[in-house]
Amino acid sequence: MLLIRNLSQVATPVGIRGVRGRAMRELRVIENAVVGIDESRFAFVGRESDMPPELRTRIDEDIDARGATALPGFVDSHTHLSFAGFRESEFNRRLQGETYEQITESGGGIASTVRATRAAPEEQLVGNILRRARAMAACGTTTAEAKSGYGLTAPSELRQLRAIRAASDTSPVRLVPTCLAAHEFPPESRGSEAARDRWISTIVDEILPAVAEENLALFCDAFVERGVFTRAQGERILRAATALGMTPRLHADEFSDSGGATLAAELSAASADHLMHVSDAGIKALAQSDTVANLLPGTSFFLMSDRYAPARQLIEAGAVVSLSTDCNPGSSMTESMPMVMQLATLLMKMTVEESITAATLNGAHSLRLGHQIGSIEPEKRADLVLIDAPNYLHLIYHFGVNLVTHVFRDGRRVA
Repeated sequence: MLLIRNLSQVATPVGIRGVRGRAMRELRVIENAVVGIDESRFAFVGRESDMPPELRTRIDEDIDARGATALPGFVDSHTHLSFAGFRESEFNRRLQGETYEQITESGGGIASTVRATRAAPEEQLVGNILRRARAMAACGTTTAEAKSGYGLTAPSELRQLRAIRAASDTSPVRLVPTCLAAHEFPPESRGSEAARDRWISTIVDEILPAVAEENLALFCDAFVERGVFTRAQGERILRAATALGMTPRLHADEFSDSGGATLAAELSAASADHLMHVSDAGIKALAQSDTVANLLPGTSFFLMSDRYAPARQLIEAGAVVSLSTDCNPGSSMTESMPMVMQLATLLMKMTVEESITAATLNGAHSLRLGHQIGSIEPEKRADLVLIDAPNYLHLIYHFGVNLVTHVFRDGRRVA
């Protein structure tokens, strides 16, 4: 058994389900603690003097944490890791005044990444995913959702998902696959409503059955938004995925009130993501459902928008709120969950405790993994982050540097 000694503090949410409202502020904090890890799971969390004798006799390795603080491994429940190419030139165009939507209309945006990703062989995509996963692990992430969505043909979408599966074998981060064939209409399918309908039929009749047959994705996502998929189109795709055993997720209400949040609640989706333009009705629907409001402040920040998701309204209404990076080449090029947590507290007015809960247990809940990860408790998988700080507040207080010193996934040091 591995014993991590000399921890200044352990700070963790508690439970196996997402938490709401003021409960998001209720961390279990243990001062001067130790953590015992037996193979891949937590065996003990508390003061060393309280450790049962039968566990003491099994310690065969120990680590001196040198006064570090322990947090659960971060759960990044919205990423687009399986892509090729970058869009730094588009970023520079935005700095000079163009909007994301203007760049998209000129042939950039998602279409630019689609061209690069279609041209990339599977081995290249695997390597790209692993590089991003290593960057995530260095910042404390131990679990990440990973979407397709940059192929927009049946062969390319399946290649992206196969790359995610192949990368999972050696990734330091646990990868949870999502099919996002409904990310956008392919460039060749934008000319008419008939062409758009044919792409939706391709998703429903070809891509989703193939994904289900190969067991390539646990979730299916759709971008329900003005100029992309309508509410009705998104519903058709997600109901088809549900019938094949996949759980829905939604890109919802990012650039306009598209009704995505209410649709997510109606479909019992795992999450409604973005929500910068969510309506009062959408907030109420999420609060009354088990669908997680997954907020991505890095996107607003990177797009230089003044519009952030209404985190305070969502929390106070009683929604389960999580945080994610939205790691992608066009609108949020970061692998850092601590950066996202800092944005959530400084710009969306979440408390430090709420941001930690949102980045751990609530993210795990949205991936249907809350019974296994998201908190530091006996019997859960030993996903753990040590930060070079005397308490958890420093994760937000000490900004602009990476405080992470050790990262464990399933009890094994990965960063």
